[in-house]
Amino acid sequence: VPAVPVLFKQALENTEMEEGKSVSLRCELTKADATVVWKKGGAALQASAKYEMKQKGTVAELVIHNAEPEDA
Repeated sequence: VPAVPVLFKQALENTEMEEGKSVSLRCELTKADATVVWKKGGAALQASAKYEMKQKGTVAELVIHNAEPEDA
């Protein structure tokens, strides 16, 4: 039986951010608890004081703390 692919049910949207504040980016997947890798350019982001990754069911969220123009 072939594996069912995981697709975006709700894709990321462009989000305005205020420098120095936190910004939250969310997407929804078609399969709960699928592995999500957040990337900037081609590089995978790692959880840190700046980047917080959350996932609950089909919703994946990236919180960027102390946002800077370079985070665009």
